Amino acid sequence: MIASVSGAVQSLGLGTLVLDVGGVGLRVSVPDSVLEGNMTVGTVLRLWTHLLVRQDAITLYGFLEQEELSLFDMLLKAPGVGPKLALAIVSGMQVEELHMAVTQERPELLSQLPGVGIKTARKIIFYLKDKFDPGGPWPEAVAANERDVELTEALSTLGYSVVEAQTVLQAMTSDAPEELEERIRYALQYLSK
Repeated sequence: MIASVSGAVQSLGLGTLVLDVGGVGLRVSVPDSVLEGNMTVGTVLRLWTHLLVRQDAITLYGFLEQEELSLFDMLLKAPGVGPKLALAIVSGMQVEELHMAVTQERPELLSQLPGVGIKTARKIIFYLKDKFDPGGPWPEAVAANERDVELTEALSTLGYSVVEAQTVLQAMTSDAPEELEERIRYALQYLSK
């Protein structure tokens, strides 16, 4: 899994940029916050990334902050939320605003975003409400994301593909072990079925 990328911006597009990473231009889908401000060709960036592998496409999503990446990852797991919608939510709301909308159960705040209807907003809030600490940001989500990256890297080292690692991560339940060695054992048992 590609956890982060650093390089100079080669070109800017609508919702995307091309980043020169060691002589290779990577097209990265990014939220509006990345493209705002003084972003120009030649700007050097470090982005926290999420690689999404599908049957018809491989897409890399990049974020300036790890909190945005964690939020994107959590949104992808919510029912009815795909990568485009998750990226639109991260683009349209500050992390703190989404935190408030979820903890105070205010779907009308989410439904103001393009592509988010009131039913989808309610589903998102229902899914996320137990994942947010009412008092502040959610360090458990950041820790979970780091554990997922470690597991994916370990499985890649053992010769498994990113797709197989993502399948294992999606199959893991909330009571899955937290220690890396135990998670690797669980993954190997799952993949041997």
